[in-house]
Amino acid sequence: MTTGPLERRQRELASLYATVKSLTALGGLDEVLQSIVHHAHDLIGTDFTYLSLVGADGRLTARASEGTISAEFLAAAIPATVGLGGKVLASKSPHWVRDYATSTRIRHDRNFDRLVGTEKLVALLGVPLVIRGEAVGALFAADRAERSFRADEIALLNAFADHAAVALDNARLYEASRTALQELQSAYRKIERAQAIHEALTGVVLGGGTPGDVAQLLADQLGGSVTLLDRTGTTLVHQDSASGACPLETDLAEAVEEARRTGRCAVRPGPTVRSVAAIQAGDSYLGALAWSRRAAVPDDTDLRTLERATHILGLLILKERAVAEASERLSGELLTEFLVGGPGISPAQRARTRARGIDPDRLDLVLVADSPAVSPTDLSRRLHDIARDRSGLAGEHLGRATMILPGTDAERTVQEVHSGLRRSVGGPVTVVAEGAADHDWARAFALAARCGAVMRAIGHTDTGATTAGYALYAMVFDPERAGELDRFLTGAIGPLLDHDRQRGTDLVATLGAYYENRANVAATARALHVHVNTLLKRLDRAGTILGVDWRQGNDLELQLGLRLHQLRTTIA
Repeated sequence: MTTGPLERRQRELASLYATVKSLTALGGLDEVLQSIVHHAHDLIGTDFTYLSLVGADGRLTARASEGTISAEFLAAAIPATVGLGGKVLASKSPHWVRDYATSTRIRHDRNFDRLVGTEKLVALLGVPLVIRGEAVGALFAADRAERSFRADEIALLNAFADHAAVALDNARLYEASRTALQELQSAYRKIERAQAIHEALTGVVLGGGTPGDVAQLLADQLGGSVTLLDRTGTTLVHQDSASGACPLETDLAEAVEEARRTGRCAVRPGPTVRSVAAIQAGDSYLGALAWSRRAAVPDDTDLRTLERATHILGLLILKERAVAEASERLSGELLTEFLVGGPGISPAQRARTRARGIDPDRLDLVLVADSPAVSPTDLSRRLHDIARDRSGLAGEHLGRATMILPGTDAERTVQEVHSGLRRSVGGPVTVVAEGAADHDWARAFALAARCGAVMRAIGHTDTGATTAGYALYAMVFDPERAGELDRFLTGAIGPLLDHDRQRGTDLVATLGAYYENRANVAATARALHVHVNTLLKRLDRAGTILGVDWRQGNDLELQLGLRLHQLRTTIA
């Protein structure tokens, strides 16, 4: 029985209604696209159907198909202004051609025409997919033989496309909502994780943890490795996570400087990503925190977690500094009491010293340190670390960095202290040690300080030694024997000293330079920046004052007097 136009129309509308109803039940974009072309293929009855969408790059690309279509055809992307699709999008209305390859009513794309031949596409009908007034794509029905598309076929496919556009829009909204929900859930998980880390960090502080504990917690939670640097860039702590350790990074100066300048994390991408945050307390820079991980660049949540950790570390560092300063202050006070008091230990001093875990009866070695690289105050702080490890006391006394230690082997102790200080300072250091017999620390300090001055005066600026190595100088410059030294200097160079003092000359320095340059007149003149004739006149005047031909006779006493006077002046 033949089917009349009315019955066919009713069947098509019923199919269209059922199809549209099924589309509304779908959610995912890809699922909706594939369903659209599947139902369109059933409705229109062509060899194949496909759906193309306009991408962000302005090109039209097939997203779903039904029928036999090659993968190369589906992968093709053509400008949205050419071909039949270009006419459909521009006019937002249906268009068709009997034979695509020979049609002169469309702008051809050479690459697409090649695929048309491969796919044997001949007749093509396209209808627009319009969402809120914008043509976002087109639905195509194609045959592999020439044919004309009837008005009812065009109307049917166009009506289907209108409903399909609604389903497509809903699917896009659904995808956007689902993506937004996933992002929100991901962000919430990150916030929960960051909050958990922050609570754990707070627990470390309240539980009396150390900066090393904080670094280990961060490494475990964030992965990779965490390094804590002090103000000078020296590594204080390096902690690795169990999941993935990274090598210790040594070249972070540029990243640290950026973090200090911006107040935010500085990130250095690479095979190992380095993230650095500065530890600040007001205007004071306390150090830096570096996080290393073999992964993609970390997200903002992890970077903010690292920044918050610097606040915790700042509190811990300030706390440790306050405790250390209090300890140093007490240590320095005890040291001063021992040095200014008489020999012996009072009951109060004994109790306070033992409360620090130090046996005062074993404190029998006084060390005095000096360095041109750092101040006595800074050097004293470094001595505190050594004193703490050796059960001693350290502080600054009379402008000198001083320490009292147990010292069964004075030579070995002073050498070890010198080596440790030199590594810490990174420059020359002198350390002099003197034993404190009968707990007479004041005498030992005076002798060690005097020997230290002598060492610097004679050019020994980077060494550790006991006063025994400079016993002769210690004896000569002993304050109790100052009168004997005065008498010797008066006999040796007294007339020259008197002449310089009365006439404002400097013959003593001239003779000193003469001997330092091994009696070479030309070299001495250059050293004093005077003419040779001027120097010779000065030397003759000195001979006249001394009353002897000092350059021909035994001048050992004169040389010794000049050198001792120079040393005494330098030491003073």
